[in-house]
Amino acid sequence: MSKEAKVPATRLSRMARMGGLAAGLAGNMALTGAGQLASGKRPQARDLFMTPANATRLRNQLSQMRGAAMKVGQMLSMEASDLMPPEFGEIIAALRSDAHIMPGPQLKAQLTASLGAGFMQHFKRFDVHPIAAASIGQVHRATLKDGREVALKVQYPGVRDSIDSDIRNLGTLIKLSGMLPRGVDLSDLLEEARLQLHEEADYTREADYLQRYRAALSDDTRFAVPELIEELSGTDLLAMEFMPGGPIEELEQADQETRDRVATELIALTLRELFEFELMQTDPNFANYRYNKGSGRLILLDFGATRVFAPEMAPQYRALLDAGLRADRAASRTAMLDIGLYDAGIPDAVETVLLDLFAMAMEPLRNEAMYDFGDTDLLGDLRAAGMDMAEDRAYVPLPPIDSLFLQRKIGGMYLLATRLRARVNMRALLEPYASSSETSRPARAL
Repeated sequence: MSKEAKVPATRLSRMARMGGLAAGLAGNMALTGAGQLASGKRPQARDLFMTPANATRLRNQLSQMRGAAMKVGQMLSMEASDLMPPEFGEIIAALRSDAHIMPGPQLKAQLTASLGAGFMQHFKRFDVHPIAAASIGQVHRATLKDGREVALKVQYPGVRDSIDSDIRNLGTLIKLSGMLPRGVDLSDLLEEARLQLHEEADYTREADYLQRYRAALSDDTRFAVPELIEELSGTDLLAMEFMPGGPIEELEQADQETRDRVATELIALTLRELFEFELMQTDPNFANYRYNKGSGRLILLDFGATRVFAPEMAPQYRALLDAGLRADRAASRTAMLDIGLYDAGIPDAVETVLLDLFAMAMEPLRNEAMYDFGDTDLLGDLRAAGMDMAEDRAYVPLPPIDSLFLQRKIGGMYLLATRLRARVNMRALLEPYASSSETSRPARAL
């Protein structure tokens, strides 16, 4: 994170950047396409768009702009991963380690706007270089005058005011690219992304969810949630207790028992979020989880993407989970229709593929006592089947937005468990939440 670049802070400057990006990408597409036509080839738009030169241009511009443009790219790489070319996902993955940081004067201006011109009066020490940088803000470590170690998330300037224009421009860019299969419309997803980004850009909202999670998990020794520093927090600045811990990916080198335990705990928490809390932190970025080796506790960070689920969602997914565990194809169909994962009027062949995909996902969870995430390619098989459906058929169903965000979290947990090569008794975790289970279910905790 050594690269400094001033964040474009006005809607006009961001529109100019996005317009320049679109023009540059289109120019490269035209030149490449002309060359291929001259040689007798019939180029596809998505192949022209994802050339190495365009990939580099797209990555550099999104990294410098940050904000909604970068965030939506991350969301599309997760929510619509089956529909987007693999090169797009690689670009977005690179952004996580290639985000630029605010120059000192811009950082000072943001802190002054939140805390006043004498903001340093609050601190004994303030580390100018951030310990993390993301799409909406960057995080700095500091020591308060009373000795408390804190982490401060400082929002980039202009991010909130430019969300709407960023989303519109990115939608135009996606249409230009030809990346999506025929018949796919991402307008609902982009609109939901716009609404969520407005919520994520309000740090007072995130502070509320931080406190709610901290209260709900206060008696659970497996997890730690930082304490909010209310007097320093506001719409553009979020201050919280600094909790020491290492990247969760470092557990790749831990013993099998530790890797199994951590993966089990995180999957169990995800199930509690859906079925008990009816509230979920839907961003499974690995950076949102830290591990304290001394205490063995998992540190939970970043509640900006927290989503409240409708009351009917948990019972609907209980029914789907129950049908999957019983391998009941008819009940699976009913539950999927009830949730809205697809419409009853879709072609029979498409419905068959969707039911096959669900059965494929549930089969190992149903039949294996300990699911070995280190010895499976289930996600790859599911993605390949989804891509085949997207390429071969005009109808590509997109599930309801809440279900998309749930899938995002589940997919993230799967990737993390796979990274840790964990072995998890999935059936033992899932059965208590299936609708036919006789196990009593806890009352809502949040």
